[in-house]
Amino acid sequence: MRLSIRLLKLFSVLFIFYAINSKGQDILTTSNLPIVVINTGGNCIVPDSNITADMGIIYNGPGSVNHISNPFNNYDGKIGIRCRGNTSLSFPKKSYSVETQDSLGQNLNVSLIDLPSENDWVFYGPYSDKSLMRNALIFQLARKLGWYASRTKYCELILDSTYQGVYVFTEKIKEDEERVDIATLSPNDTIGDELTGGYMIQVDRWDGDGWFSNFTQYTYFEYYEPDDDDILPVQKAYIQNYINDFEFMLDTLTIWDHELIDSSINLKSFYDYLILNELAKNVDAYRLSTYMFKDKDSKDGRLTMGPIWDYNIAFGNCDYYDGFLTSGYIYSDSIYNNYALFWFKKLMEFEPFQDSLKCRWELLRNSSLHMDSISASIDSIQWLLDEPNERNFIKWNILGQYVWPNYFVGETYEEEVDYLKEWIEERMAWLDNNLPGDCPTSSGSIKFTNGQLFIIYPNPFKSELRIKFNNKGNNDLQFSIFDLQGREVYQINLKDPVGNEVALSNIDIEDGLYFYRIILNRNAATSGKILKY
Repeated sequence: MRLSIRLLKLFSVLFIFYAINSKGQDILTTSNLPIVVINTGGNCIVPDSNITADMGIIYNGPGSVNHISNPFNNYDGKIGIRCRGNTSLSFPKKSYSVETQDSLGQNLNVSLIDLPSENDWVFYGPYSDKSLMRNALIFQLARKLGWYASRTKYCELILDSTYQGVYVFTEKIKEDEERVDIATLSPNDTIGDELTGGYMIQVDRWDGDGWFSNFTQYTYFEYYEPDDDDILPVQKAYIQNYINDFEFMLDTLTIWDHELIDSSINLKSFYDYLILNELAKNVDAYRLSTYMFKDKDSKDGRLTMGPIWDYNIAFGNCDYYDGFLTSGYIYSDSIYNNYALFWFKKLMEFEPFQDSLKCRWELLRNSSLHMDSISASIDSIQWLLDEPNERNFIKWNILGQYVWPNYFVGETYEEEVDYLKEWIEERMAWLDNNLPGDCPTSSGSIKFTNGQLFIIYPNPFKSELRIKFNNKGNNDLQFSIFDLQGREVYQINLKDPVGNEVALSNIDIEDGLYFYRIILNRNAATSGKILKY
């Protein structure tokens, strides 16, 4: 019996191999990418509901060659599948949502292509993005900044014996300890701390249960998790009131109140969300595919932006709303006044927010967002897709042709990748020169009338701050740090410091922008700003 089943599976694989090659086009025999084979039995895949299908994955491990005649060794079972997308539904190359299922049609958590075990997945089919990498690249950048973003694996897809090209296999945004790691909000969580967290909200088109912003005419908040079938009225009321209260506070704020704002939202997530969207000049930013989440108050229940999603028409791949220009901002564009969250435009009216954002930008530009690092990421993806991209563009003969909403149309895959890299480099140079705010320099110095000179470094600092001085005899030194409200958050007294440099390694303060002050022998001097990250 077992032998018969094995022979049947082998015959099925060989039949698919024969069917593909018998068409005389888009021939796939081997690939350095996993090979995914989906068979619907001739049923039509639709956007609104899942149909049941069979899926097999051939994956022999990283760096290995996968052959179409190999057995399904990574997955071989049932799935629910539907088309996904909005505008992209009009493209001939479709994207799909997939649920892995057991034999009874129930969700089956499983690890696919080395990704953590789950049951909800996405096969994204890049079409208008002819670099095939904009989404994979921005997700990688977000993870480098320390945030969860959907992990991705490239693969080649065969659907009902027909080759479909290169796909980005990725995790669907979802509450899960391996994805958006927040508490699960259950029907029993209706009072106290249990009510305060486990929410994910999406700003997108008006096609789900939710509510309109009181301050931006067309901004619509949708209940994402729990969704509108599972979330209770008391839970709806809680998260709606939380966001409404934050919007009212922000709308009426005239003087920067760091404590009030920081108690409501995770500011670092707002800095990085703005940086990623402005770096990519994402024309959908702040109005479509915009996610946020809130955990329980006992687990840092501030509203947090993210995860990011859907950047296929970003990075200069857009011929409207000036998306192709490497200059200008999305957050302040008048086009979005009635459609996008006003939050970022309002926050950018305050100098302390600008200063902290500028510091964060400069810090990232010397690390995760250094052009050398981004170029290396692009080059690695291009190398991975060296042969698969050729098969993809044999199947979809669109190189050298306009596909909505292309601004640049390259004749070759290499030209598309070069354009992406050059656009990013020009965009970052513009942001370097135009992003508002004043970040402290790499070192701050104070000079007293007696000739004593103090240098404070590094700035920004992570765990240790050092004070260097030219020793001029007996000194009574007091060093203090103040938050943006003028409250002293750190102080140390140094009586006759030994040598000409001291290290302060126990500065237990939150990440952010601060002022520092030195009092030397009762002579006070206040220097510039200092950043803890």
